[in-house]
Amino acid sequence: MDGFQTVLKFFIDRKTAIGYSFMALLTMGGERVFSLVAFRCPCSGENLRYGLVFLFSPALVLLVIGYFLNNKTWKLFTGCWVNPRKIFPRGNVCHFFYVFGQITLNALVAPVMWLSVALLNGTFYECAMSGLDTPAYLKVVCNRKSEKCFGELHMVACGKSSMPFSESDELRRTLQAQSQVAGWLLIAVVVITVFLSYCLASCFSPLSFLHLRYWSSYVHNEQELFDEATEQHSRLYAMQHVRKFFGFVPGSENVKEIRIPSLREWQAISGLAFLKQVDEEHYDYSLLHDWALKERANGKYLKTDEDPLIKTQL
Repeated sequence: MDGFQTVLKFFIDRKTAIGYSFMALLTMGGERVFSLVAFRCPCSGENLRYGLVFLFSPALVLLVIGYFLNNKTWKLFTGCWVNPRKIFPRGNVCHFFYVFGQITLNALVAPVMWLSVALLNGTFYECAMSGLDTPAYLKVVCNRKSEKCFGELHMVACGKSSMPFSESDELRRTLQAQSQVAGWLLIAVVVITVFLSYCLASCFSPLSFLHLRYWSSYVHNEQELFDEATEQHSRLYAMQHVRKFFGFVPGSENVKEIRIPSLREWQAISGLAFLKQVDEEHYDYSLLHDWALKERANGKYLKTDEDPLIKTQL
């Protein structure tokens, strides 16, 4: 049992590294599937567009997904139209760019992994660059090659060129080498940038190293406890409304009254609900919530502290 807890603690302490490793494996697997199953270089004038789409479109999709799955994105932008000072507070206008920069760095992990793996593999780059037909580029690539290279470079990626095998093979190797060099340069630039960013953030941190770790631990625990309290509070609040509508709490054996809601009440809670402002400080969360507030306004509703079934749950 102690050994199991030790292993579990090991994985929990390194969940970030494990998560990134798992993401890297998924990215490598996805790139391999794209290369073998979906990717078919047209070997025509469309090579450049086709190769670039397969190289950058998945990275763009992963970037958007990274923004979407980050809770900080929604904390930053939710309600910003109503209250612009939320993202541009007085006296700290750069706050938005600092927070958005953190969000972007996290969202860039998956796209950078995709681009790195795709460039190291070289398939997409080889197809794209074999379709680039600018005179300056052709002059460099086809240097010391036969004249056919200038007209059949786009056929090299498919192996359908009429050039000698030694020339076409050399061209493919050159394009793949360029792709791999670009991949390693991208990895090096990203690693150095991330390292320097962390160094810069640490230099300007008002907290010491141990104090910073304590603060990070506090924020994490506070969020977990807040989520637990939110779940419990919202459940009890919803229970109060459901109890009034049906006359009892679902799952409770203490049923003193079975209430049959009227047709008007069923219609009142059915339909699509939108967040609706009741007054300056309160909103309707749902149609059932709206019905409960109207019942409370008519004096037909028990308060939470007066409801014996809710008090038992508390």
